Amino acid sequence: MITNASVGHLRPALSPDRLLHRLQSSPSLSPNHLVQIQAQLFANPTLRSHPRLLPAFLSRTSLLLRHFPGCDPSSLWGHLVRSSAHSDPDARSVLLLYRAMAREGVLPDGATFVLLLRCCAALPDAFDVARAVHCQIFILGLASDRILMTGLLMLYSKCGCLRSAEQVFAGMPARDVIACNAMIAALSCHGRVEDARRLFEQMPTRSSASWNAMVTCYCKLNDLDSAREIFDRNPIKDVVSWNAMIDGYCKMGQLARARELFDRLGLAKNSVTWNTMISGYLHRREFGTAVSMFRSMQMENARPTEVTMASLLSACAHLGALNMGRWIHAYIRNHQLKMDVVLGNALIDMYFKCGAVETALEAFRGMPTRNIFCWNSVVAGLGMNGYGERAVAVFHEMEKMERIKPDGVTFVGLLSACSHSGLVTEGKKYFSHMLDLYGVEPKIEHYGCMVDLFGRAGFLEEALHLVETMPVRPNAVVWGSLLRACHIHKDSAVSEKVTQRLMELDPNDGANYVFLSNIYASSNRWDDVERCRSVMLRRGVRKVPGCSSIEVNNMIHEFLVGDESHPQYEEIYAFMVGIEKELKKLGYRPSTDCVHHDIEDEEKERAVMYHSEKIAIAFGIMSTGEKEPIRVVKNLRICSDCHEAAKLIAKLFDRVIVVRDRNRFHHLKNGTCSCNDYW
Repeated sequence: MITNASVGHLRPALSPDRLLHRLQSSPSLSPNHLVQIQAQLFANPTLRSHPRLLPAFLSRTSLLLRHFPGCDPSSLWGHLVRSSAHSDPDARSVLLLYRAMAREGVLPDGATFVLLLRCCAALPDAFDVARAVHCQIFILGLASDRILMTGLLMLYSKCGCLRSAEQVFAGMPARDVIACNAMIAALSCHGRVEDARRLFEQMPTRSSASWNAMVTCYCKLNDLDSAREIFDRNPIKDVVSWNAMIDGYCKMGQLARARELFDRLGLAKNSVTWNTMISGYLHRREFGTAVSMFRSMQMENARPTEVTMASLLSACAHLGALNMGRWIHAYIRNHQLKMDVVLGNALIDMYFKCGAVETALEAFRGMPTRNIFCWNSVVAGLGMNGYGERAVAVFHEMEKMERIKPDGVTFVGLLSACSHSGLVTEGKKYFSHMLDLYGVEPKIEHYGCMVDLFGRAGFLEEALHLVETMPVRPNAVVWGSLLRACHIHKDSAVSEKVTQRLMELDPNDGANYVFLSNIYASSNRWDDVERCRSVMLRRGVRKVPGCSSIEVNNMIHEFLVGDESHPQYEEIYAFMVGIEKELKKLGYRPSTDCVHHDIEDEEKERAVMYHSEKIAIAFGIMSTGEKEPIRVVKNLRICSDCHEAAKLIAKLFDRVIVVRDRNRFHHLKNGTCSCNDYW
């Protein structure tokens, strides 16, 4: 048995090369020593991935097993395989042990085969393993073993070889309900719903899993009516049945029908039921409802899982709900939930998207294991918050310290970081190195980052040249990057051409029409403004209204432009009038460039005064403690007037104001912004 004591006994002195030398040079190693070495191998991924270490260990093990007098080699090898399967989640060592058994001429028993089939489904060469095991099963006369043949059927299905799975099923002399359920699941995975239904109807007896397999089968094909028909017929519904149907509704966005079943389930709900509903609201971007579901979950004393926490952290990230996110982090620690890479990455992403950069980095550094997704989140998060140089430093650390190869997502984050921080030279260098140095072929999103990089820095000709010469057809995102650059640098002629191109690509995006209307209005081309508005009305296109949210006392408050729906709106607006008077003493003058309607200046000033982000900031200041940071999330790009006003409000009230708009973060303090007015 592998024990913590045996692992700890060798840990201080071990290194891959030293352990390899010991295996190859020691004249004799006792069984106890080999068990300790095995424990180290399976507990330490670095040792296990060494190209020569595991083969050397297996060689010594096989020599030892040969000299056990009176012992069954098959039993000893089986014990070693079982020990490996329990210690090594990726099952590579199980496969190596199986191959070592074959080389030694040791015949596995049925239990070893079953374990091998179960462990090796996720390996790249799983199909080869399935064929090899299939041959040995026939040679050893085990083809009548239903458990073994069902495992083989399932492995073939997971490898994508439905034909082989069907042949195994057809050749089984006796099929029990478990084998039939496995075949239904295999047919379902490959879209053979009619064949699955035919087999289901022919089954003399059905288990709950049989009904659930058919419900899942129809849900995967988005045939919810058929799924519901099977669900309603099911005489032995268990919580898995209800969860399958609820999940089907959630994935199709039918949250009302999912909620109806959820409520009917009552106290029989388990953590999977709650997680399914929370995830459903999350995917429909109903983040506030997802958080409310979690509060209901607590009231019913249902125990959250790591999946629950990851979903909630994602909701907090979208809402900018830092306090709730911190509470969830504390809950994870206090209840000792497993901080795997999925949950850890969700935590990092939440902190970055709430503007808590240093806390995000602390969470990242404290993770027990980190993969490429975690590193990508840090690179992107630093860039989004305006720390381009730190993002570049993390990129190099990922390469050199952890030897993780960057992928396409890494370069999107890196190039975007360079763009937001004006690192033109660095951005050009990494873009040119993508294919030659890293083997990552630039895609449309990488070209979009480069267009954005050139455009923000004022190199409009280079940006336009790249759009015209890029090897892939530019999409709305690329043209949009060029349009923002034209707007920043007041190039109305190119703006008009680019906007018209965008309207051709995406005729239903109201922002493009508004932008073109504003270009016409800035040149007093009022006839063209009216023509543009008429086209919008005729096509039923609407502009997305500006919306800002802020978390106060663990509650999310949302505001629209000119919003009067909040119960404290009279108090908020009176407070805003007072703020504006104080700002004018500091030299603030409303910038009405973003209001291009043919109206009087006083009306324009009133229009910009009640933008949603200003309302949210004012509400935050009047509702929180004197030194508490104000964190606002806006669904659109912050306008130049609100940006200037927010800088002065931060100075006036000696507050840190963090605004996350559609493109990036703005950390405002003492009259300045982290973006250096470059956004």
